[in-house]
Amino acid sequence: MFDRIMNIAACGGALIGAGAAMAAGQEEALAAVPSGLQLSVADQFLEKQPDGTTWARFRFVAPEIGDGVGVGRVGDDFLHLCDKYALPRLENLGLDVSQVVISMSSKDVEFGATAPDIVQFFDAFSVETGRCIWEAF
Repeated sequence: MFDRIMNIAACGGALIGAGAAMAAGQEEALAAVPSGLQLSVADQFLEKQPDGTTWARFRFVAPEIGDGVGVGRVGDDFLHLCDKYALPRLENLGLDVSQVVISMSSKDVEFGATAPDIVQFFDAFSVETGRCIWEAF
């Protein structure tokens, strides 16, 4: 899963996994989000921040959000993905991050790219005592 570490010059981070590197069975776990939407992993990486902290980004594709599914339906999915998907992977690797950012898009889009025709939602969580705590922007 997180076996490939690469520099990502555009975002100053390191790749910690990709959908293609997922083990068998993980796709099933993604289907179990509260909204019932089918998700696939776009990418996952660590991003060093200017203040020295590290953020983990977990990006998912949910094609249905491009067909009118709004953020209200997927709102609970973000905390679920942080607690049940992101944190276990980070903990298994012994990675300590200050924030986890979960994003969903209607189509796979390159990180940081502008794509006005693609619906994208995101949410951020601080990590405290092994739990994701929602960060209001």
